[in-house]
Amino acid sequence: MPFFAVDKELVFPPVHYAEPDGLLAMGGDLSPERLLLAYRSGIFPWYEGRDILWWSPDPRFVLLPSEIKISKSMKTLINKQAFAFTVNKAFSEVIFHCQQINRQGQSGTWITEEVLAAYTIMHTLGYAHSAEAWLNGQLVGGLYGIRLGKVFYGESMFSKTSNASKYAFIKYIETLQQEGVQLVDCQVYTEHLESLGARMISREQFTQLLKEYL
Repeated sequence: MPFFAVDKELVFPPVHYAEPDGLLAMGGDLSPERLLLAYRSGIFPWYEGRDILWWSPDPRFVLLPSEIKISKSMKTLINKQAFAFTVNKAFSEVIFHCQQINRQGQSGTWITEEVLAAYTIMHTLGYAHSAEAWLNGQLVGGLYGIRLGKVFYGESMFSKTSNASKYAFIKYIETLQQEGVQLVDCQVYTEHLESLGARMISREQFTQLLKEYL
């Protein structure tokens, strides 16, 4: 497959041109206009070194809110209100902690300073959102992502204490469901999100769902 370079023009190649691993293009910028075009097209950015890489994997890892799985132990924590839950109360802190958290199998983070600045702007514009879990007044878990139409594109999550990010995720999915969100993009497979009900669908299915829900 050809490898595409993105320049100043606001355009991406069709997603079916992506490499087998999902890599579609390199370059461009993280302006709100380009990010919105990417998400609407089923594309998301990841950094590798100093380069912006644009991805559209096949299959795609997604969660339908109606299919979320909540274990007995998590139901107990939710019923006990083990954490305080908020939305958009600490976006800057959430993305900062997602940047700083050590992740198994990763030597660094794709959340560069450019990513942090770009998504902070997206939050100011009303597109990027965060959900938080608090314990004794301290932020101990959370997640952030992009909301467009009836789709939430999850970007990253962090936890400083056991079950905090899972708690924030479950509570936020409940909130999104109440607001009419029909699809949560989890991008690529993780065992953690699979345990919560996420599953693989084809890129073609994903693209069709975007057309329906955006």
